[in-house]
Amino acid sequence: MRKAKANQLRIIGGQWRGRKLSFADGDGLRPTMDRVRETLFNWLQNEIVGARCLDMFSGSGALGLEALSRYAGEVVMIDKNPQAIGMIRNNLKLLGADNALSLQIDAHDYLMDIEGSISPQKFDIVFLDPPFNKQLVGPFCQLLEKVNCLSDQASIYIEIEKKTVLPELPKNWKVVKQKKAGQLAYYLVHVDK
Repeated sequence: MRKAKANQLRIIGGQWRGRKLSFADGDGLRPTMDRVRETLFNWLQNEIVGARCLDMFSGSGALGLEALSRYAGEVVMIDKNPQAIGMIRNNLKLLGADNALSLQIDAHDYLMDIEGSISPQKFDIVFLDPPFNKQLVGPFCQLLEKVNCLSDQASIYIEIEKKTVLPELPKNWKVVKQKKAGQLAYYLVHVDK
């Protein structure tokens, strides 16, 4: 029996620009396209260096790895799929990235653990790219606000299906950038505490 070839993604900017990395197969796993990542990180160019980032629903790790390549201070990458997290850990080791934490945990459980913390560390940037067609964006935006894990002027990247209307966001969240590409729509939201 022939082993399936691993999927590949390419880091598009920063210290690991051009590096090709493998990622696990997974139901609904779709790395953010190169041109979308390029736009996103252009939007974040003045915020990413030294930022503490949370990559929820990491999947291939494309967003978290790109953030690390562009000198984010720390990236926490979470996904409940053990194969996805295993490949992310392999890629972090391959790149020598020691400022990342990869956790195999459900995103909801992770945020609930933060809510139970006495003094949770705050995130400057959150990548919210959940599986499509599951209506997870709205509830997770509300939960991120509720658990008080965002820095005073955090940025949230949201990726959803193009045909889906962006759900109602918490009152102090404001969409500052938005675009569409292929089958998706993506947004940059700023939080003002």
